[in-house]
Amino acid sequence: MRSAQRENNLSHAKETSMHQVERAIFDIRRGLPVLLRDGDQDVLVHPIENVDDGALDRLIATAGDAPGLVLSRHRLALLGKTLDTSAARLPLSSLAILDVRRLNELAFGADAGEHFQPPVAASRADHAALTLMRRALLIPAALTARVARKSRDRVESLIESGALLAVEASDAEHCFEAASGLLKKVSEARIPLADAVDSRFMLFREPDGLREHIAVVIGDPEAWLDAVPLRLHSACLTGDLFGSLRCDCGEQLRNAVADIDAMGGGVLLYLAQEGRGIGLANKLRAYALQDEGLDTLDADQVLGFGEDERRYGVAVDMLAALDIRRVQLLTNNPVKIAALIEGGIDVADRQALYGRLTEQNYRYLTAKSKRAGHMLDAVLNGHSKGSPDGF
Repeated sequence: MRSAQRENNLSHAKETSMHQVERAIFDIRRGLPVLLRDGDQDVLVHPIENVDDGALDRLIATAGDAPGLVLSRHRLALLGKTLDTSAARLPLSSLAILDVRRLNELAFGADAGEHFQPPVAASRADHAALTLMRRALLIPAALTARVARKSRDRVESLIESGALLAVEASDAEHCFEAASGLLKKVSEARIPLADAVDSRFMLFREPDGLREHIAVVIGDPEAWLDAVPLRLHSACLTGDLFGSLRCDCGEQLRNAVADIDAMGGGVLLYLAQEGRGIGLANKLRAYALQDEGLDTLDADQVLGFGEDERRYGVAVDMLAALDIRRVQLLTNNPVKIAALIEGGIDVADRQALYGRLTEQNYRYLTAKSKRAGHMLDAVLNGHSKGSPDGF
């Protein structure tokens, strides 16, 4: 009895902490500060992309100390600072730098210059702040201000009144992992598709409610092959819906549905991971940088992101809900293969999947091939059905 009660208490405590982190993510998306607690150190956190002069002044007044700007190692590399860790903090004690325009230049401007103090090691709260920004699909940059001793009573009163939310830095730091195994199937319906008439859509929702993913179940599961044909497709609004020529995503999506149907049926997981996981707003920012001459990976890194911010734990959870353990994967991306294997899925085979090579997507596909290891030699060399006429 005591053991069961202890497990219930631990489960309740975990659920409560997760709910607090989820609330923090919503506040951050609204441009509000949150408080991260790490032992006896309290740190106020504000997203950089929503800060204005008033918010900056309030942050300093509330904390009683000058803030720092926490940036990812990718962004700091652009500023000429190589790190062994994932992030560092730029002290902002100089009043000349405490200007919103200048802060934005440092955080995600294409030409930030080098007029700042040397970075210092990021604390757990600083790392947690960037994790929250990524989870909230914001630029991975944050203002963090240590709460001075003289300001603690005021900060506690704001927390008690509900004007400020406090969460544990350790919980925030692991907010991506906290949702593992908690995916919920919400609804489903039969939706005939042009390339697969016998199809059902099943919608799954993550516990924080921010992301919803779809499993497109094609054909009769009883008649599927032992190794179920599977496509993991990350959402691409511009390509999938509007037919953007900057990528091959829309054609890959439709070709995958047709191929799975021709193979006797299987599953396409449509994952809410726009822009390799950086979100639509940041994807459009990256497109603007590409128009200035950067390739797709460099553009993401200017904004502070890594080569690929996607996570595939949710795909493993969806496959578990569908009772699928062995697959043949339609992909050109070795990372997807490795992620499924790590999640306990038997990847029995791989099938290439191409869209058309065009003048507009050539640089994008070349960068994915040469820099991210995608298996695209056939289409880039003109030896696949994805190659266009005359290009």
